[in-house]
Amino acid sequence: MAARVDHLVTSGTFALDGGEWDVDNNVWIIGDDTEAIVIDAAHDADAIEAALNGRTLRAIVCTHAHNDHIDAAPALADATGAPILLHRDDLPLWKQTHPDRTPDGELTDGQELTVAGTTLTVLHTPGHAPGAVCLYAPGLSTVFTGDTLFQGGPGATGRSFSHFPTIVASIRDRLLALPPETTVRTGHGDSTTIGAEAPHLDEWIARGH
Repeated sequence: MAARVDHLVTSGTFALDGGEWDVDNNVWIIGDDTEAIVIDAAHDADAIEAALNGRTLRAIVCTHAHNDHIDAAPALADATGAPILLHRDDLPLWKQTHPDRTPDGELTDGQELTVAGTTLTVLHTPGHAPGAVCLYAPGLSTVFTGDTLFQGGPGATGRSFSHFPTIVASIRDRLLALPPETTVRTGHGDSTTIGAEAPHLDEWIARGH
């Protein structure tokens, strides 16, 4: 059976630099009826485990280490035995949320993860966070962008560990180079496509988030 993408929305709090905001997060599950990978274990480990419906969880992939994307990762790992994978440049952010638990493995640029016959390639896309990554699945014509690229522009860069010129470079060099029909599945909100976002790069730069 070919891999499919399941989508779950969980709700909770994003906290950074002394502020807190209520957020809805996209949790993406890629797999078939027997195995899966979770991208961003946000807020509710029980709901994510229920959505797996008995499938073997091969990995919990963190697009970055802001608390709203990783807060449920240890509980989900404990429940399923799956390893938590994170880019090493986001360890300082990770430790703000989970000081007594470290990820189980590192994500590196160009690394390939395979589940249900589908390959996801890790693209290091810093800017929103130093260790931010996207996961490109050409077989599904999809890229999972976390908070790097949204419908309407780049992720926020107004807080600690973020940098606007860096996120623009990441999007321009790593994401807009993908086929225009590629579906962009984001960390929050609606999906879009590379082709829909590419024409607006100069406009984003002019806005200079």
